[in-house]
Amino acid sequence: MAAQAVGRADIAAAAWTVATLAVLGALLIQVVTSLAKGDVGLDLVALLSMGGALALSQPLAGAVIALMYAGGQSLEAYASGRAGRAMTALIARQPRTALREEDGALTEVPLAALVPGDRILVRVGDVLPVDGRVASGRAVLDRSSLTGEALPVSFGANELVLSGTVNAGEPFTLVAERPAAESTYAGIVRLVEAARSQKAPMARLADRYGLAFLSLTLLLAGGAWLATGDPLRALSVLVVATPCPLILAVPVALVSGLSRAAGIGVLIKGGGALELLARIRVVVVDKTGTLTHGTARLVSVQTLAALDEAEILRLAASLDQASGHPVARALVEEARRRGMPLAQPTMVTESPGDGVTGVVEGRHLLVGGPRLMRMNDVRFLPADGPRHAAAAAATVLVAIDGTPAAILEFADPLRADGGNALAELRACGIERVVLATGDRRAVAEALVNGLSVDAVAADLDPAAKTDTVMAERRNGPVVMMVGDGVNDAPALAAADLGVALGARGAAAAAEAADVVLLVDSLAPLPRAIRIARRARAIALQSVWVGLGLSLAGMVAAALGYLSPLQGALLQEAIDVAVILNAMRALGGPQVGRKPEARGVPRPS
Repeated sequence: MAAQAVGRADIAAAAWTVATLAVLGALLIQVVTSLAKGDVGLDLVALLSMGGALALSQPLAGAVIALMYAGGQSLEAYASGRAGRAMTALIARQPRTALREEDGALTEVPLAALVPGDRILVRVGDVLPVDGRVASGRAVLDRSSLTGEALPVSFGANELVLSGTVNAGEPFTLVAERPAAESTYAGIVRLVEAARSQKAPMARLADRYGLAFLSLTLLLAGGAWLATGDPLRALSVLVVATPCPLILAVPVALVSGLSRAAGIGVLIKGGGALELLARIRVVVVDKTGTLTHGTARLVSVQTLAALDEAEILRLAASLDQASGHPVARALVEEARRRGMPLAQPTMVTESPGDGVTGVVEGRHLLVGGPRLMRMNDVRFLPADGPRHAAAAAATVLVAIDGTPAAILEFADPLRADGGNALAELRACGIERVVLATGDRRAVAEALVNGLSVDAVAADLDPAAKTDTVMAERRNGPVVMMVGDGVNDAPALAAADLGVALGARGAAAAAEAADVVLLVDSLAPLPRAIRIARRARAIALQSVWVGLGLSLAGMVAAALGYLSPLQGALLQEAIDVAVILNAMRALGGPQVGRKPEARGVPRPS
């Protein structure tokens, strides 16, 4: 421009030509490589417009096109880099070594060397390398990078903690429960890498639109040239036709949505899954471990003897210490939660599936089902039946010294946020919610009584649960399945979109799912749906507005209202506008609160 100002147009033209040739050479290599793979894209328009500008002695227009193209690529790289920061951070934070306790000393070993049972020192600020349990004391962990929880979470001795979280408290010893390659964080990293490598259907759709747009561009440019005999008209059309609205705006918007979802603890496996999430209308949700906690809890005690409730519970829990049955463990945990001192049982005999017999503090106890009572000639009268049998997942009878003492009812209660999550899904536009469970129908219907559920499918095995998902396709074009266990994996894979609670769920469920909730709650799911819908809407908006403006400019150029230089400057403005618009998917209105941290009180 300085040479042009002092009258040396030849030097200015040479400078513009050299700059254009540099970009043109790089673009030519890229186009040839793409064509060799059978990928015909809109980069060809930029190649033709730069080459045409040089051939028609329009070096300044060629330089502006080159700047437009290189600038668009740089802006895309910046936008995608910013959008993928949360996902990239997950991979970058993965630890490579751990401090293992060996013969009273600490040895730094690679993660691959860790095996279940190893004792690992986790220092302040360290990322937990494997899933395990706190050996002693308390651990205060920052789970914000995985689950979006704003406050640290406190864990007591023997509580399960997940890899990938950060020690925000004092150093503690972690006892490994599984190898590093099978840990939660390793699985998350694999899912992130898969998500980054996938190409969204919407991006492929953009490619198909790109071919149509390329054909229209060449037709319009050729028609303008034939009609006027002026090759500059054709060059002006080519200059205005840009690939940016299609090949840049879509991936920037979708990756922005993926990044924002990761920030609230929802890992979406690629743009394709994000697009499907935006179109969900029917949800099939598993009960156990998804709407409920997946563990039995004591909900009712009906005493039948002179002893008070607390004493009966203490004696029964003391005996159940000898059993590994989930209901027995639930009774023991309830007694400990109430601060009851448990005694050591003796002469214990367990009948698998029936219950436990034994002696506690000199008293003979039976804790189990009706069959165990009949085997020991203890008769519970019909009037002594359970009071909430329909809603109870399990009923346990207690007899002391041959006399009926109590009827204990256990259930897997609804999560505190379960009902709210279903209501939020409705608010997101979900038209049908179906509960699918292997439990008895009476239990399932009692659980969802008063909740926003359209149908209950009960007594299902994994195959029947999969059939339920397939059958729901008649009620909506896109069906989502939400589950957490191994038995949910077939249904998750069969659904159009599978969502797994991955914080403590089975690895099979997380692998089969398209979306993984990193926090053990359904609360982030409605927020993720809103994020997905907004990202998809912004991507489509960017495409159609960008293409509309480009098409209007192409018509103006064909009619002679725009010179090649003016067309290049106009298209530069359109490119920047659509990419900046696509980046709006990173921000926008709030999509809800982050999940509350447990175990840590709010500051006053």
